[in-house]
Amino acid sequence: MKKIISIVTFTILTVILFGAIYPLVIWGIAQFAPNQGKGETISVNGKVVGYQKIGQKFDKANYFWGRPSAVDYNAAGSAGSNKGPSNKEYLDLVQKRIDTFLIAHPYLKKSDIPADMVTASGSGLDPNISPQGALIQVKRVATVRNLPIEKVKALVESKIYNPTIGPSTVNVLELNVALDELK
Repeated sequence: MKKIISIVTFTILTVILFGAIYPLVIWGIAQFAPNQGKGETISVNGKVVGYQKIGQKFDKANYFWGRPSAVDYNAAGSAGSNKGPSNKEYLDLVQKRIDTFLIAHPYLKKSDIPADMVTASGSGLDPNISPQGALIQVKRVATVRNLPIEKVKALVESKIYNPTIGPSTVNVLELNVALDELK
């Protein structure tokens, strides 16, 4: 009987600790984080249009496209494809992405396309692309929007983030928001 009481007591204490106290402590700590732990949002005219650290789907010709997503940009189901580089199904999918990219960018050759434009990230939610991935889309976006190519290229170059360590990146949502603000 003593064993049962101690097991029940331990269960109750564990539920209180991990079901109530721990979440409250983490919530309290989050109140000191940027945006009270709700994520770094990007707003336009006071309306949240997305999150800076979560990739979003852009597939219209008048916007820069982000990295493909194995989970169709569903943040609730973040994951990669789990298929290896020799998997036929994976290779077929990458080839389909290459073909789609070349149809939208007929001025490119297959060898011009950076890998990040046709392969999904490990999370499936990468918000960034390489500067090369953004720059090869300039002609398409400028043409569709009837903007000077140099103006769109300058915008991309102004949005390149060069960290002290690691590769340079371009946040696709930030770039597309700035693109909408171009006159």
